[in-house]
Amino acid sequence: MREGVIIGDLEDPSVVHGVHGTTGLSQWKCLARRAGLFGSWEAVEWAWIPPGGVSGEHVHTRTEEIYFILSGRGEMTLDGKPHPVGPGSLILTGLGTKHGLRNVGDVGLGWLVIELLSPHTAAVLRGAEPPGRAPQPPTQRGEEDVTNAVVLNLRQTYEVNPRGVFTGPLRSIRLVNLKPGQRAELSAAGEEHTLFTLGGSGEISSGEGAVPLKYGVSVTLPLGTGMTVTAGDAGLEYFLASLEVPGGGAR
Repeated sequence: MREGVIIGDLEDPSVVHGVHGTTGLSQWKCLARRAGLFGSWEAVEWAWIPPGGVSGEHVHTRTEEIYFILSGRGEMTLDGKPHPVGPGSLILTGLGTKHGLRNVGDVGLGWLVIELLSPHTAAVLRGAEPPGRAPQPPTQRGEEDVTNAVVLNLRQTYEVNPRGVFTGPLRSIRLVNLKPGQRAELSAAGEEHTLFTLGGSGEISSGEGAVPLKYGVSVTLPLGTGMTVTAGDAGLEYFLASLEVPGGGAR
């Protein structure tokens, strides 16, 4: 397997109490972190709350965040407004958006989380000159009606350009469906990718090895890597987020 490729899965998740005021027994698993990556990723994570559970409302001032609902039925609150969500729902929360998630169904509510550093925060961490002053949440800007968030169904659109909401270099969010035996190439030249397997089976491989793909397996490709995704006999479906790395090229 190509050096530096990050593999994650949902085995042995942590049991978490009280994150963001969470009620009920919640579970969490980190699938990838900023370490080892060149782009403005903070983390790729999986989270789960039981029926009646709540991930409390909170605000991010340094990261922009993706929620992709995997299972269950929930209610996403964005700046005080509730939005029904279920499998396939994609929620983009920009800087300063107050957001929280409640399980309103009869089974566990699971979702994929991707946190991305804002350009200002990324520049500070690199020790570079920040691009202007740090963005302020809407309430601090005096713009009461500003909401940097959107809820949509990714299973209806299949590809989203997040730049209408996010300030950072996230290039695209996609659902990819491969037919049995079909292949797709992933090249991290000038960009990095994170993949999360949603259904079916297959493998992701390079000249140095292969990793089987099944539900819950994630693969994150740092700059300079390249892989081939091959669907198994039942086909393969995966979530794919791609982030531009300014000035990035092959290592």
